[in-house]
Parts: sequence; C-alpha cells; structure tokens
Amino acid sequence: MIPEASYTEWTHETLKEISDAFETRSTLALLEWTFDTFSPNLAIATGFGPSGVVLLHQATLVGGDFRPFYLDTDLLFKETYELKDRLEERLGITFDRVHSGVSLEQQEATHGPALWERNPDQCCFIRKVEPMRRYLSDKQAWTTAIRRDQTANRAKAALVEWDYANNLVKVNPLAKWTSKDVWRYIFEHDLPYNPLHDQNYPSLGCIPCTRAVLPGEDSRAGRWAGRSKTECGIHLQPLEKAS
Repeated sequence: MIPEASYTEWTHETLKEISDAFETRSTLALLEWTFDTFSPNLAIATGFGPSGVVLLHQATLVGGDFRPFYLDTDLLFKETYELKDRLEERLGITFDRVHSGVSLEQQEATHGPALWERNPDQCCFIRKVEPMRRYLSDKQAWTTAIRRDQTANRAKAALVEWDYANNLVKVNPLAKWTSKDVWRYIFEHDLPYNPLHDQNYPSLGCIPCTRAVLPGEDSRAGRWAGRSKTECGIHLQPLEKAS
C-alpha cells in the first residue's frame, strides 16, 4: 500500500516510506503514481543521456500530457540537439527549452573569456543551476533519470525524496537501474540515442567540459577531466538539510 499525502504534508519520513514501498515495484508503477500525484505541477528533466531516453519513453507509456524540459547552455554538442529533434518525432513530445537568458557573449563581458576553464562551478551555476531553479519554482515535483551506479554522490539516491536545494519533491524512477539495464532497454525498444556514445563518450555535457574516455577509465572521467568536480550542481544537496 502506497501512503497518500497532500502536497502540504510531504516530509522526509513520508517520502522515505513511499520510496521504500516502490523499491519492489516497477518503474512504470512509480511513474503512474508520480503523474497521478503531481500532474500538472510536475517537471520531467532530461539531459538526453541514455537514462533520459529511457525515462522519456516510459513516461509516454504511462500517458498523460507532459512537457519535459532540458537545460540549454548554448554549449551542447550538435549531436545532442539533433537527438532532441529525433526524440520529439519518435515519441511525439515537445521539450521546454530552459535557458539562463545570458548569452555566451554577455557572460564573457561580465566574467571574462572561457569561464568554464577558470571557474566551472560558477559557469554551471549561471547556465544550469540558476535557470533550473527558476523553472522549478512553481512546480510541486520533478523527475530525473539519475541512477545510483553513476557517481558516488548519486549512490544513495532514493526513488522518492525531498529536494532541499529546490524545495520540492524529487522522483528518481531509474535509481535502481544499471547501465546494462538502460542499454538493454534502448536496444529492445529501438530507441534513438546520441551517436557520440559509440565514440567513447559515455557521459555527455557541454563541449568545453567533456572529452572521450580512455580504456579503463571511469564512465564519467570525461566530464570536467583533471578536476575534482563530478557534478554540475543540479543534483547536489545543501550540506544542511531541513529536519
């Protein structure tokens, strides 16, 4: 039995109970609950990675009227933009483009050239974190495609949890999935994916901060290579969480 609660009653304990209950249920069941509980005040995020493709396909199986969103930093790979168009045609969906409102030229005029090289955290905040927070400010929940096997930071991700950074419910339907699960699903359903994944780019972000990985490297070694940075910031929680 999945506990019911109104938006004003969400607590860490309530969400943990719901999350734990879905650990033995299907991803589709969780998505159905998410749509039933939060639509139309639900945001579905994608970065157009393999997991995101799976999440979008499963969301279309559940049905309902939804518009997923993506963060356009003006620095995405050409292949990423092309994948967006292919997914819109294949899945019959339309994406909301979320943009900082700051052009690359404006950013350079204010912060100097190639901010991503000198202060990648600030660049990510300007072009991804801040615009996403604005977009989510009137939503009750958002859904992501993060998985526990991706990074150490994501290893403890719950299926349903409170997002302290953005002050709303966060649903991670694919948290239990592995990379093998994702690719098996993509091939079984003949879903489009970014061709750069076949060229040693297992994880794709912005062009200046992404490179191909070398044999034996971690799948995210190509993101912010040579730095301790492993996340853009949209999935990071504050150090102090509300009790």
